[in-house]
Amino acid sequence: MGSSNTDPTPPEIAQWFAGRGWRVRRHQSAMLAASDAGRHALLVADTGAGKTLAGFLPTLADFTPSRLGDAEPPAGLHTLYVSPLKALAHDVQRNLIAPIEEMDLPIRVETRSGDTPSDRKRRQREKPPHVLLTTPESLSLLLSYPDSFELFAGLKRIVIDEIHAFATGKRGDLLALSLARLQAIAPGLQRAALSATVANAEGFREWLAPWGDLDTVELVEGEEGAPAEVEILLPEEERVPWGGHAATWAIPQLYDLIRQNRTTLVFTNTRFLAEYIFQHLWDANEENLPIGIHHGSLSKEARRKVEGAMARGDLRALVATASLDLGVDWGDIDLVVQMGAPKGSSRLLQRIGRANHRLDQPSRALLVPGNRFEFLEATAAKEAVDEGRRDGEDFRPGGLDVLAQHVMACACAAPFEEAALLAEVRSSLAYAWVDEAVWQRVLGFVATGGYALKAYDRFQRITRDRDGMWRLTHPEMAAKHRLNAGIIIDSEMLEVRFRNGRSLGRVEERFAAQLSPGDTFFFSGTSLEVEQIRDMEVIVRASKESAMIPSYGGARMPLTTHLADRVQAMLDDRAGWGRFPDDVREWLEVQDWRSEMPAPGRLLVESFPHAKRHYSVYYTFAGWNANQSLGMLVTKRMEDRGLQPLGFNANDYCLAVWGLRPVTEHAPLLSPDILADEFVDWVQQSHLLRRAFREVAVIGGLVERQQPGKRKTGKQVTFSTDLIYDVLRKYEPDHVLLEAAWADARTLMTDVGRLGDVLDHAAERLVHVELDRVSPLAVPIMVMIGRESTPQGSADDELLLEAESLAASAMRPERPVVEGD
Repeated sequence: MGSSNTDPTPPEIAQWFAGRGWRVRRHQSAMLAASDAGRHALLVADTGAGKTLAGFLPTLADFTPSRLGDAEPPAGLHTLYVSPLKALAHDVQRNLIAPIEEMDLPIRVETRSGDTPSDRKRRQREKPPHVLLTTPESLSLLLSYPDSFELFAGLKRIVIDEIHAFATGKRGDLLALSLARLQAIAPGLQRAALSATVANAEGFREWLAPWGDLDTVELVEGEEGAPAEVEILLPEEERVPWGGHAATWAIPQLYDLIRQNRTTLVFTNTRFLAEYIFQHLWDANEENLPIGIHHGSLSKEARRKVEGAMARGDLRALVATASLDLGVDWGDIDLVVQMGAPKGSSRLLQRIGRANHRLDQPSRALLVPGNRFEFLEATAAKEAVDEGRRDGEDFRPGGLDVLAQHVMACACAAPFEEAALLAEVRSSLAYAWVDEAVWQRVLGFVATGGYALKAYDRFQRITRDRDGMWRLTHPEMAAKHRLNAGIIIDSEMLEVRFRNGRSLGRVEERFAAQLSPGDTFFFSGTSLEVEQIRDMEVIVRASKESAMIPSYGGARMPLTTHLADRVQAMLDDRAGWGRFPDDVREWLEVQDWRSEMPAPGRLLVESFPHAKRHYSVYYTFAGWNANQSLGMLVTKRMEDRGLQPLGFNANDYCLAVWGLRPVTEHAPLLSPDILADEFVDWVQQSHLLRRAFREVAVIGGLVERQQPGKRKTGKQVTFSTDLIYDVLRKYEPDHVLLEAAWADARTLMTDVGRLGDVLDHAAERLVHVELDRVSPLAVPIMVMIGRESTPQGSADDELLLEAESLAASAMRPERPVVEGD
């Protein structure tokens, strides 16, 4: 096809599309038109719609002979491409080279990340390519060099891919600050962002726009592709399982599907589950089909090898985690399988998009629920995808630790005037909230470490000269910053051992951070009591009491609020139960007869005796993080009131608490002041705040992870931050990093926002049902009590007998006693 008066596409590009049997799609043309009009743009389009090419079309157009005329091609760095994954940048480079070479455009493309050799990095600054593909962290480091002003002075365009993956987190904060700096260096810079799964387009337009002025950002919506074909796999002969997560019941059916399809991509929600499913598939692999595995704990070499095999079409199946959510462009995948619940419709859409990668052909996806609640969640996710509904995270204020890192990067590049830098910082929506008082606290921290630390030379990094300009205290500070800057903090493992030194193994710090001396938990087949947490060790002793806190079973993806609301609405919609399998419908009908159903806007609590203990189940639908936090707080409040709690267990949907005495009044246990009293005490007395402080101290540059030629161990970093933490808690409790640590503890670690919603519902509409035995809805969490220490999945077979016994009791229809509404 050729160009017309209304089509901005240069003829060279139009002819290249036509030569491949393609057409320039409406959204691709619209991105080019927005650029020609000098506007920023957000493109929201399905996977396979040619988003990345649409983002680069204005760059390619600038180098076409029809637009250049007699002029020389643009010199220097023209376009930056920022992606959340290094692998994505490498894949984009491969896909971008083809049109550049086939159109014979004078464009040089290179990538830059932490893996790029230092000599190439140096050359890229001295003789930059026209297009540089990088990550938020590498871009921030580039901006810390004095020659960054010259390097970026002629920058025309920045393209941010998969913006939904990091804009709402700390990597997004860092990128927002880098965007503000780039705009100051190159005022004519155009910003473009790409995503397939943005739910709140207006919020992302505001984030992308200088000063949050969304009217400067064109919203470009992609052409609709063929609707995805999403189905839910059900057992052929058995019923949907009561409990468990691994869905190992589906392995024979899954293996048959792998045999029937050319290439199958199998997603799991955790690394452990990926290994577990892979092993089961391998055991069933009678034909010795090539099946691979890909997750973040594998070495870079192993991941690259698997990615290469997939790109060549050598694998029949690949088991993967979120490491491939934003995956590379593999067009030959004809089936995507999600093992277990998807946890969100946007995440499911992203994973479905891995199949076919073509807009005009439907992606095929199969959801495999591990238990009955997961069946409901899978149904909610399928219906959301069918309706085109997405979910996503809310934007939050930018982190002060990230701002401190950015201030240091600016000082490394050149001396700065504080009012001018504050105006630049506030031009990003994430930091528009920073006022003069907050700014002075951040500058004071970067300059001296804060009031309690300013006597130590090592914390004095910048100083203000007589002209009022802030500059480095010593040139070596720049090298230290570049060696340690970054946002991604590796999760540490803590050693669990007895006081005599005998080790029992290691637990993730996320779990250990919730523990306080005296807490009991189950690990390595033993009930243990925490004596002390110090450095990177949990010192324990054997406990005669049963473990109160469930063992940590690996990192969990949070259930989105959107999907949780849908599941609750399904439970409340009795007329819709007819579309469920017979056993699921019967499960809900007996629950409705014997007890009550959860519903949006109210909190259902059931109490019943079982095995000489008294249980209460809170149906919060707030996600595991919030429910785990609520379990900690409620059991502490029960202890204070003499209710003798013995333990709790949490999943995404509910919290089960048990003890020696029945709880007849639940409102006092759930009063909102629990967030002002017990929550603060728990966060401070447990390891939570220390863990949060360690992360913000590293990000904020207070503690160095690396020194020339060596890297500190996690134990050394923790020792350093613990010492500083104790000093600041005692002498400067309002320190800027303690404030940042509290913000993280509230949001990232405990999900206090959703916890607050649960307490609000409890205050407004708490429905308490007293039963003589376990309810049908409680069976899925009851069968997992005491099983959390078993790796998810391996307990599934052992659960069957107990589940059937519990279910038989639960499904006997008898009427309950109901209190309140």
